[in-house]
Amino acid sequence: MELKKCPRCGNFYNSELNVCQNCKTNENLDVEKVKSYIEQFGVNDSMEEMAIQTGVNLKNINRYLGNSQGYGID
Repeated sequence: MELKKCPRCGNFYNSELNVCQNCKTNENLDVEKVKSYIEQFGVNDSMEEMAIQTGVNLKNINRYLGNSQGYGID
């Protein structure tokens, strides 16, 4: 395994996860919020609107949608 930098907090970690262990719970909650929003409203709104409505940071939404395979968001 290689050393990675957590995209949420910036700490370095050694794991196969997308984020460090400390950020895992919040990451999962945010992913579920975005998935629920997309299921309910689709992807017709801007990412900025999605961020406002879900409370999820725009940077993280971009990361989830840009790497949807790892997060299960299609």
